[in-house]
Amino acid sequence: MTGIARLYGGSLYELAAEEQLSDIIKEELEQIRKLFWENPDYSRLLSEPSIPLETRLGLIDQAFGEGAQRYVVNFMKLLCEKGLLREFAGSCDEFTRRYHEDHNIAVATVTSAVPLNENQLSALKEKLEKISQKRVSLITKTDSSVVAGLRVEFEGKQLDGTVAGRIAGISRKLEETLV
Repeated sequence: MTGIARLYGGSLYELAAEEQLSDIIKEELEQIRKLFWENPDYSRLLSEPSIPLETRLGLIDQAFGEGAQRYVVNFMKLLCEKGLLREFAGSCDEFTRRYHEDHNIAVATVTSAVPLNENQLSALKEKLEKISQKRVSLITKTDSSVVAGLRVEFEGKQLDGTVAGRIAGISRKLEETLV
């Protein structure tokens, strides 16, 4: 994330918090970010210098003017005007980081070989919340190379309870013993 993204995302967060709109704006930013990710040509169109600025700003109004919070629309227009629309994702990251910090939320990325069911996710979330004394937001991923068990990245730590991780640990211990 660039310093510009931090600055713009942080400024938008401060405004949203002051106006008590941080929940709404966070959700809208996530939706727009997903839209840009799924439609990269659209964000390239909004950044195309050969298209007059007024036309690009009009496209933002057409797409988001009715459905999105005015601060979000104005934020996107500002990025477009400054030629910084490429910083949108980083700005969203900074907004979300500040939101999580202010709302005492920790994000945990959970990787498993197969999708976890609701009971498993709930139990894991409860355990992580007890450990961290924070609300936990889970991001789930599946990776067949995990084989079995879970790998959890949480608050800068990696908790590896996978079969592959355990085998790697045993291998390291064997190498240390043999040396």
